[in-house]
Amino acid sequence: MKIAITGGKGGTGKSIVATSLAVEFARDKKTMLVDADVECPNDHLLLSVKRKKYSTVYQPIPKWDFNKCKKCGKCASVCKQNAIVFVKGKYPAFVKDVCIGCKACIVACPENAITTTKKEIGIIYTGKNYNVNLVSGELKLGELASGEVVAEVRKHSEEINKKIKADTIIIDSAAGIGCPVIASLVGTDYIVAVTEPTPSALHDLKRVLYLANYFKIKSGIVINKLDLEKKFCLKIESFAKKNKIPIIGRIPYRKDFVDSTIKMKPVVEINPKYKKVFKEIIIRINKKAENGSSKIS
Repeated sequence: MKIAITGGKGGTGKSIVATSLAVEFARDKKTMLVDADVECPNDHLLLSVKRKKYSTVYQPIPKWDFNKCKKCGKCASVCKQNAIVFVKGKYPAFVKDVCIGCKACIVACPENAITTTKKEIGIIYTGKNYNVNLVSGELKLGELASGEVVAEVRKHSEEINKKIKADTIIIDSAAGIGCPVIASLVGTDYIVAVTEPTPSALHDLKRVLYLANYFKIKSGIVINKLDLEKKFCLKIESFAKKNKIPIIGRIPYRKDFVDSTIKMKPVVEINPKYKKVFKEIIIRINKKAENGSSKIS
């Protein structure tokens, strides 16, 4: 089963939930954790994993043959990223760091003067600890194509899993609802939406669950930092009840979770009492994954 951990708002505790679930799943089953937050990956830190480079991610970018180029400027006119600078009468100048590899310039060139080369945009790492097999992606600084790096992380994790043969794959997504998150969610069997009792978290939770509904992926809600504002939890529960989305977990707000990030150790190892909390979430995931979610209203 492939489980995506998401939630929209940053800081709700997605990575804590993802790593804790991975450790608990790994006690009984072969488990892979995919860190798809390629802009700020930190699952390896929470699990004290020493990562090893597995692969480099490249992106196609244009390359000009100025012997063929007629200085028409059509390549620049179709570049939505403004990665091609054109001054009449001169050859186009290319800013490769801005290019996202859409290849529109290649299609537009009437002289077939543009071919492709490539640039490095990210790295994929692997590692293992607590019996959890980790695959982690990291976007190169300054690059824009985080969605493409996530897609490559997903692709390579599938290749690696042919050898590992994990029963459970947990995908820890980035915050938001953009391309990197969509690349994390597609093709999964269940979405665990992690939220906290704050207005901004509920607002972003709704947006993520719209995505889950759009892709017809079953979902459940985990309320993290439960003690932060118990009254606001009632609003989250009301929203969940109205839309028939199960609340599959309630996690208290305790110093143990802070200690977990500082000591780079799973919270279930910091304090074994949390094993019960995450085992119950796993039981509910397994149960609720058999049932669908209604439309968000």
